[in-house]
Amino acid sequence: MTVATPDASNNARIEVLRNTENIVNAYLRIFRNSKSKWDYYGDVKSVILPIDTIEKALIDTKARGIKLRFITEITKDNFHHCKEVIMKIGEVRHLDGVKGNFGVSDTEYIATSTMMESQIESAAQATHATTTALPSHAVYSNVKEDIQQHQYLFNTLWNKGTPAEQKIREIEEGTAHYETKILDNPEEIVREIGRLTASSNELSNCLTPGGMQYSYNHFFEIKKKLLDKQKKGGHKGIRYISNINKDNAKLARIFLDAGIEIRHIKNLPPMSFGVSDKEIAATIEKMEGGKMVQSLLLSNEAPYVSHFYSIFEELWNNGIDASDRLSDINEGADLADIEVIQSSSRARVLYLDLVRSATEELLLVFATTGAFTRQKKMGVIELCIEAAKDRNVKVRILMPAHESSEQTVENLRQNYPEQINIRYIEQTSGTKATILLVDRRFYLAMELRDDSKGTFDEAIGLSTYSNSRSGVLSYVSIFENLWIQTELYAQVKQANEQLASANERLKIHDKMQQEFINVAAHELRTPVQPILSIVGVLRSTKGNIDKGKLDNSIDLIDRNAKRLKRLTEDLLDATKIESQSLKLNKEVLNLGELISSAIQDIKNQIEDRSVQVWYEPKREDIIFLEADRHRVVQVVTNLLSNAVKFTKGHGRTVSISTEKKKGNDDDNLEVALVCVKDNGSGIDCDIFPRLFEKFATKSFQGTGLGLFICKGIVNAHHGKIWAENNADAEGKGATFYFTLPIVKGSLTAITKK
Repeated sequence: MTVATPDASNNARIEVLRNTENIVNAYLRIFRNSKSKWDYYGDVKSVILPIDTIEKALIDTKARGIKLRFITEITKDNFHHCKEVIMKIGEVRHLDGVKGNFGVSDTEYIATSTMMESQIESAAQATHATTTALPSHAVYSNVKEDIQQHQYLFNTLWNKGTPAEQKIREIEEGTAHYETKILDNPEEIVREIGRLTASSNELSNCLTPGGMQYSYNHFFEIKKKLLDKQKKGGHKGIRYISNINKDNAKLARIFLDAGIEIRHIKNLPPMSFGVSDKEIAATIEKMEGGKMVQSLLLSNEAPYVSHFYSIFEELWNNGIDASDRLSDINEGADLADIEVIQSSSRARVLYLDLVRSATEELLLVFATTGAFTRQKKMGVIELCIEAAKDRNVKVRILMPAHESSEQTVENLRQNYPEQINIRYIEQTSGTKATILLVDRRFYLAMELRDDSKGTFDEAIGLSTYSNSRSGVLSYVSIFENLWIQTELYAQVKQANEQLASANERLKIHDKMQQEFINVAAHELRTPVQPILSIVGVLRSTKGNIDKGKLDNSIDLIDRNAKRLKRLTEDLLDATKIESQSLKLNKEVLNLGELISSAIQDIKNQIEDRSVQVWYEPKREDIIFLEADRHRVVQVVTNLLSNAVKFTKGHGRTVSISTEKKKGNDDDNLEVALVCVKDNGSGIDCDIFPRLFEKFATKSFQGTGLGLFICKGIVNAHHGKIWAENNADAEGKGATFYFTLPIVKGSLTAITKK
């Protein structure tokens, strides 16, 4: 089938070109139509083809000022031709593992199939290029979206490429290009690991069980070839470190039978890696079930290679031979590990690895403050924070309290209240050990040899590690008992503190009660004594007394009898308020009239007429309450009496005001606010905190029950009462406030009610 040669002037289209002539003509036409650039990505074998027609067209295109760029894999076989391309045609960059071919200009795109080996050989043998060496078909497009997509792809690859001059120089000088990079393409990762494996002279792998499956799925055939080379002396061998269990025992046996050396380690490092004599590849992914790796660190820099090799050697030296491990599994023997560790550095590595491996719970016991400080310095606390934040691990710590660690503990409690819980235990002088329990599956107990040392390695002695279920649960039981003891201790301590506080309050109450008894006795004596005296005088006169003296005596008895009555009523009211048995006889009343009546009563009682009491209600602000008249009058009278009593000196005034306002707790509730303000001495700072408590007084005038009763009455009406010292320019006196709910409804309805 013949497909017409594409013409850029036609409408947007995609075509498959199926004969050599059309493909060549398409390339030539694209070169001619290029306005500013031509970019080409192709494998090695496509770029090195010496096709004269194409080469001449590219040279002519360059002469027109068109920018030409090429991406390919430069090797020792083609670098001479690449140098020629650089010299004659345009820029070249190197990328490892280039596969496929495409070219893109400003307005057109073409992609050819990869050539077969037979085509490459025939093209290489041709002295003068012909079109017969080109691939059998190609795809052409001048669709805008295709062009933009491949321009973006080319620029991305171009930015990742190595300048051709640098790569050619490395090949000519026999030097390697050292680099460290991150790969994120799963297929590219497979290719790179395969290349690293195939080019190795020695290979060591530390893999998770999933990593072993991944290695088997993708690289086992390559490794069998390396093992064949090893038999002939061409390779030093392959070693594996992994965690061998019942699930992967069969796979481990396959590797062993193939000739790969394997050792078992219980706690693998968090990173899987492979290291050859020249390169390393590492990932933090678990590769569960052989899952494809999505991100890989790749490096041929000597420090990386040396570092990972040393890690592998240390792990290898502490590993268990896979044959022994497989025998235990086959025989169904107890697979619990119990290990006594003499090396403090080995214990340190295991300690950190165990903390990193936690997925559910970490339990730690620090026997001394020094142990906590050393292990914080070592990074254990930071790893616990990481486990709590990133993996939602629950962390519980038991440790002695000390001022040196107080700030750290407080920060942990504030920042991670749900994940990290710390309790204090007593520091004992007996046997000391730091204990770590991970997920209730592993424990590590580290003996404290010298608490005065500054580092972990210097301070600890022998360590014991185990995943024995019975052993782990024994330590868990010990930890939980200690944890409960600290809780009980905290409860006892809290109870003692509450008892001490209650005892202190009782002392204060006893003191106040004693003061009240003294005041009450004085208050009782004060009216009783005049009554008894007058009675004695009246008896002695035997009725011979003029009317004026008799009236004075009767007035004196009346005043003091009323005083006794008020004292008795105050005591009864205080008792009712305390027992919550105060009853209210509510009625609808006019607050302004009630206050005016109370003021008139106060004025009649004031002997010193220099005190002025002001009340000017607003006519438009008539307030009705549903309240107990007698009790509200009692509150107003008490507050006015106190204001008059404590207002001394020239210009003494007491003012009272009322207003409507919104309630604080309910926006739909209106309340009446009553303010009683004086310009007296103000409220004493010692009295202020307990102003509305029983017996709050600093003198022998009064019982200290008045404000307590006022608060009880206001509260019973669902109101509030409070006080403050005045903050006006003179800074004298005090103001008492109380609120009472206002009756809802129209004035007519209220009046009828």
